[in-house]
Amino acid sequence: MEKRSAGLGLSLLLAACTAPPPEPPKPAATAGLDDVLRTAVERKRVPGVVAVVATPEGVAYRAAFGMSPDAVFAIASMTKPITSVAVMQLVETGRVKLDEPASTYLPELAAVRVLEHGALRAPKSRMTVRQLLTHTSGFVYEFLNREMHEHASKAKVASVFAGGDAFMKAPLVFDPGARWEYGINTDWLGRLVEKVSGQTLDAYMRTAIFAPLGMGDTFFNVPPDKLPRLVRPFHRAEDGSLAASPPEPFKPVEFFSGGGGLYSTADDYAKFVRAILGGGQLGPARILSSESVEQMAQNQIGDLSLRVLPSLMPQLAKDGALMPGRPDKFGLGFAMNTTPIEKGRGARTLSWAGLFNTFFWIDREKKVGAVVLTQMLPFLEDGPDEVVNDFDRAVYAWRDSVKND
Repeated sequence: MEKRSAGLGLSLLLAACTAPPPEPPKPAATAGLDDVLRTAVERKRVPGVVAVVATPEGVAYRAAFGMSPDAVFAIASMTKPITSVAVMQLVETGRVKLDEPASTYLPELAAVRVLEHGALRAPKSRMTVRQLLTHTSGFVYEFLNREMHEHASKAKVASVFAGGDAFMKAPLVFDPGARWEYGINTDWLGRLVEKVSGQTLDAYMRTAIFAPLGMGDTFFNVPPDKLPRLVRPFHRAEDGSLAASPPEPFKPVEFFSGGGGLYSTADDYAKFVRAILGGGQLGPARILSSESVEQMAQNQIGDLSLRVLPSLMPQLAKDGALMPGRPDKFGLGFAMNTTPIEKGRGARTLSWAGLFNTFFWIDREKKVGAVVLTQMLPFLEDGPDEVVNDFDRAVYAWRDSVKND
């Protein structure tokens, strides 16, 4: 969940999508996948959608309805797993330690206080890098936490929607390790990557992740020649129709939000999914060791569980919505479900999503991953929620049919 320059960017250049080229004939086995996506667009559940399904052998399915297959999306919080991989690369080289206080690398974090009943106090312990990766540090999002929402509304801290990085001066709302709550942790991790590597997050990701994986359409600042492919966000109008946001000039950012600043395509993000599915490797390129991927895919929050959070800004996120796949635990940068879903995701499937209704999952047990991208608000509105859940079921029905052939 996110922002543009601060992780949630509601100001985007919004160029009209071009009509997709004719899709090549597909095997009958994937007809159900097409039906889900085509029906969703025809019935105005979403303005358009691009999806990719991958297996260890490669891309098994790719389709676009209502927009171009190479459309560029604001992927918002789907930035977070990529930033988390960047951190784990530094862990592998010994430059970062997971259980070291985060203030070891970012001294300014030593001064962060806990907001409690309107007053600030010292935390009972120092947050660790692991806690930032697992959203157990005490940082939250103002649009999902009432106390922080009131704090920001009184201008005691900059809003996450204000642009820039001033929102990172926000206090904690609970002591590190006390509970799981989604927040601005990964923006701090992006800053940690910059401090330890000596590069901007943009430069680091391009060198260490995007170039090795061939992700040439993933960036914090969309190049001018690719702006015509940038998808405009939509919202549900009062009459139930889908209305596009008005076009605005694209404003390049200087703050690279590790929590939500990236733009990407379905094909590009599928390369990241395939790399994780492959234990950190895609073709000859290895971005992480298999041991690091396995560590990221383990429950890292113990007896704590993911919480259904209230939305204090219903125009951005549906109140009390449940994430697809029913994740209940968190690894290092990824959510996961501990219980397998009947005729669906296996246990410990890695997943997350972005505010503009972009989704992915990586099922390492059943060896399949998927990326489903649309571009509308609010997050998990009924339309996109239906689409991703229907597509999820269709993927496993397809997988089972192919497996039984």
